[in-house]
Amino acid sequence: MSDFDVAIAIVTYRSAALTIDCLRSIEPERMTPGVRIRVVVVDNLSGDAPEIAKAIDANCWSSWVTLVTAPLNGGFAYGNNVAIRCAYELKPPDYVYLLNPDTVVRKGAIGSLVHFLAAHSDVGIAGSSLENLDGTDWPIAFRFPSIMSEFEGGLQLGLATRILRRWVVPVQMSDVAEPIDWVPGASMMVRRAVIDAIGGFDENYFLYFEETDFCLRARRAGFATWYVPESRVMHIAGQSTKLTERNAIPKRFPAYWFESRRRYFTTAYGVYYAVAVDIVAFVAHGLGIIKHLLQRRSERRIPRFLSDLMQHSVLWPRNREVRAIRHFIPGS
Repeated sequence: MSDFDVAIAIVTYRSAALTIDCLRSIEPERMTPGVRIRVVVVDNLSGDAPEIAKAIDANCWSSWVTLVTAPLNGGFAYGNNVAIRCAYELKPPDYVYLLNPDTVVRKGAIGSLVHFLAAHSDVGIAGSSLENLDGTDWPIAFRFPSIMSEFEGGLQLGLATRILRRWVVPVQMSDVAEPIDWVPGASMMVRRAVIDAIGGFDENYFLYFEETDFCLRARRAGFATWYVPESRVMHIAGQSTKLTERNAIPKRFPAYWFESRRRYFTTAYGVYYAVAVDIVAFVAHGLGIIKHLLQRRSERRIPRFLSDLMQHSVLWPRNREVRAIRHFIPGS
């Protein structure tokens, strides 16, 4: 049997040093028996390319690393589609592996995902167990967002969370492989059959919700997503946007987060469902604000969340346009 061909997609934006460290962690994994690894690094027009190119030459990585400068900063989905298209132009890989630049691959992480997918033909997407910079575990995967998760997330009330725990989006995972709705794009391996069936990532998402949307489309096409803890990857998190830094004081969300959220609910469930979601979110977050004011813990709230949500809400007719999906289609 020939080796499994794995094309790794790394999209960088002002993360050159981290990208180089990530490539350095991948290099020994190329010795994994039965696995052939190649990497496409996409600089989303951030100016990272010269520094990365210098490192590729200095370390003699050019035989397995391809560096591409995107013509624009189109976001995470766009950058990954550029990488996937580049990989397909050489030869459609058996697996596409999305990897963030702020990661370090632990020994055997790539091989574990490959062997899991090879042994489970019904699984289309597999994600790693992540760890923090200090080596502590971050074994989290996710449920699909829903009207119930919006209610729980707005309230942030212990009793409500316990009652609604089956809808809470973040899930504390166990130490055995198990199915889940979606896994972070920081370390996500995708079977080629998934991309052949549904295409690449929707470029209407600039950042956030793109992997959620992708896993949902894969689920609806008959491909399951699994969490595979045998694969371990260190992920710093939040290095490009500073929005998802763990244990940090909440920051105001950018406009593109609300736009991505709106697109997810409208495309996944329809405009009327999205309207209901926003109404529930307004009520829940309003109650959550009152709770935190009474507790004198307002610093735990996301700044200006309600006003920003109102501005970008699908309640307004101007926000109800649903653009057609823009993504990589094999053979196009």
